[in-house]
Amino acid sequence: MSRSPAGRAQGRGARGRSFRAQPSQNPLPPRLPRSAARCPSLAETRRRQPAMALLLLLLWFGTPGAAASSVCGRPRMLNRMVGGQDALEGEWPWQVSIQRNGSHFCGGSLITERWVLTAAHCFSNTSQTSLYQVLLGAQQLVRPGPHAVYARVKRVESNPLYQGMASSADVALVELEAPVTFTNYILPLCVPDPSVVFETGTNCWVTGWGSPSEEDRLPNPRVLQKLAVPIIDTPKCNLLYSKDTESGFQAKAIKDDMLCAGFAEGKKDACKGDSGGPLVCLVGQSWLQAGVISWGEGCARRNRPGVYIRVTSHHTWIHRIIPELQFQQAGLGGQKRGPRQSSVQNSMPCLAAHAVLWVLAALLTLL
Repeated sequence: MSRSPAGRAQGRGARGRSFRAQPSQNPLPPRLPRSAARCPSLAETRRRQPAMALLLLLLWFGTPGAAASSVCGRPRMLNRMVGGQDALEGEWPWQVSIQRNGSHFCGGSLITERWVLTAAHCFSNTSQTSLYQVLLGAQQLVRPGPHAVYARVKRVESNPLYQGMASSADVALVELEAPVTFTNYILPLCVPDPSVVFETGTNCWVTGWGSPSEEDRLPNPRVLQKLAVPIIDTPKCNLLYSKDTESGFQAKAIKDDMLCAGFAEGKKDACKGDSGGPLVCLVGQSWLQAGVISWGEGCARRNRPGVYIRVTSHHTWIHRIIPELQFQQAGLGGQKRGPRQSSVQNSMPCLAAHAVLWVLAALLTLL
């Protein structure tokens, strides 16, 4: 995380149908679709109490991502150090350190019990997973402490559209060998769906263990750094990158799946070693990941704000790799899964009726 100017083109559903009733001499009761099937009576519910209780528990705990969605983006350690640079323990519980041969080289964000979102440029070799490990729940890299956990990597999935440094689709997903246990210091970050828009000027936060400048390394014990940065609209960012361009060099264009955040005057920015880490914004009461640290020219240079990959632009690809991941919707404060959730949504009225009837039946048994 750089705080002084120091180049870096381097990393860092279907429409609903309408039906018209046809006249008939001997009308039959209309056939209800399965999703609108008759809910059980109270007597039936009482007979099924044990089974229904078990079913409701299974529906909650057995739904992939249900536990993760209930805790994403909400740190349990709420004390914040305003104006400081060192992050507190548990302040950003989704931040991970991706390490190669035991050394930190990129950041990332935990988004489920076993998946980490990071940058594709962090991995030149996605097949030799034995080289990599992920450190979770750490505030510092040297002597991570009792809350930290090391996890082995099962596989790395880079976006197939990624074509090299400063190009689009600089995102990758890292699957851990085993799911991690959520604690006060290890929690997932919410992933927004395309309905979420991060407005220009929104103050968001970037975190990482990167260098404090282009030349320097973060001193031991290498405490996690945090930095507040405003989102810059794409036309302004393109204008900034067109300034002070060296003779013979073409200004780099900000692509559609990128967003900029930072300061035109420089002085504060992500830097080497921060790549792959999250840019997060507080929406309602939850933190959502707006971007993945991708690239920039140098660190904290004038007219060169940080460039991030826009997470919502890769919603479809992420869902293809992690179909159980629940995405945060705009304005609803809840999660949204992929297209396959429609059948669950259609059955919600009956599920609610089941729950109400079960509670009533349980109360009657006490009378």
